[in-house]
Amino acid sequence: MKIKEITQFLEGIAPLNYQESYDNSGLIVGDENKEVTSVLICLDSVEQVIDEAIENGCNLVIAHHPIVFSGLKKLNGNNHIERTIIKAIKNDIAIYAIHTNLDNIKGGVSSKIADILELENQKILAPKQDLLRKLEVFVPKENVEEVQNVLFSAGAGSIGDYKNCSFQSQGEGTFLPNKDAIPKIGEIGKQERVEEVKIEVIFPKNIEKRLISEMKISHPYEEVSHQIYILDNVYHQVGSGIVGELKKEIPALEFLEKLKITMKTDCIRHTSLVKNFIKKVAVCGGSGSFLLNNAKAVGADIFITADFKYHEFFNAENNIIIADVGHYESEQFTKELIYDLLINNFSKFAVRLSKINTNPINFL
Repeated sequence: MKIKEITQFLEGIAPLNYQESYDNSGLIVGDENKEVTSVLICLDSVEQVIDEAIENGCNLVIAHHPIVFSGLKKLNGNNHIERTIIKAIKNDIAIYAIHTNLDNIKGGVSSKIADILELENQKILAPKQDLLRKLEVFVPKENVEEVQNVLFSAGAGSIGDYKNCSFQSQGEGTFLPNKDAIPKIGEIGKQERVEEVKIEVIFPKNIEKRLISEMKISHPYEEVSHQIYILDNVYHQVGSGIVGELKKEIPALEFLEKLKITMKTDCIRHTSLVKNFIKKVAVCGGSGSFLLNNAKAVGADIFITADFKYHEFFNAENNIIIADVGHYESEQFTKELIYDLLINNFSKFAVRLSKINTNPINFL
C-alpha cells in the first residue's frame, strides 16, 4: 500500500481545505508513492519520535502538529525542526500532519474530548462559512434519476442530519447543434425542444472537482448546462470546538476534580466558580481562547481548552468558568483518534502509537 492511499483516506475525512490559513497540514516530508511498511502516530514529530520510528521500522509518521509551519530557508541542523527533517530524509521516513483540518470536523479532536467527557447532543461550537456550494444542472426528464443518484453518491445533497436532499423543477430546454456537435438528442442544424428537469443540490466545496467530473460522465449531453453558486450558509458539520451537555448536572468543583483526572493533568488553571453546577460544556482541543465568546453565546457553564493568557481570563466576565487544562493535555487523545481511523479501515500494515511524551511543559 502506498502512502498516498493513507493520506487520501485521511483527507477524505478531514480535507486539507478545512485547515486554518496559518496551518501546514499534509505530507511534509516524503514521496507519496512510497510503499508503507508501518505507521507511527504521534502528537509532535520531534527527533525522539523519528528515532522511535527508525527503531520500530516505521517509514510513515503521522503527527497532529506539523513539524514545519512556515517556510524553511536552510537545512543545516541548527534547530530541532531542521534536525528532525534531516533525520527523516536520511532514513527515508515520511512525515504527514493532520492538524486544524482534524480539529475542524465533527468527530475530530474536540469531539474526541466531548466523547470522553460523555457529552450528549454534541454540536460544532463555531461552524464555518464559505465551505458550501450549490449546483444546478439541467437533465432530460428520462435521465433525472440516474444523474441525481450519481450526485448523491459523490457526496452532494447532505444537509445536517439528512442525506439525498435536492430540489427539482421542470421546464423546457432548447438548443441547436452546430456542425461540430455530436448530439445525443436531436439533429445537427435543427432547433430542438426537450422536456428537462433542473436538479439543485448543496455540496461541500472540497468535492467539487470529483462531483462535476462524475456528473458529466453520467449526463447524456456532451455539453452539460450547469451552474455553481458560492453560498454564505453556515456549514454545521465543520468548524471549531464542540458544545454538549452532561447527562445530569454536577457540582462545579466536583466536575473540575473529575476533569483533572480524566485529562491526566497536574494543573487546571480556571476562573472563579461562578456556576454552582455544570450541565452545558464547551470544549476545544489546543489553543481555544478565540472561542470564548462563542461558548458564552451558547450558554455553556464551562469552557475547557488551553493556552489562555493572563488577561484573557478576565473576559469570562463572571458569566462562565474557563478551565485551561494545557495544550498537550487537551490533545493527548488525538493519537487514539487517528489510530482508530486507520485500524478500522486498513489491515495491510502495522499501526503504532508513539510512546514518547512530547509535552515540553513540566510541573513541579
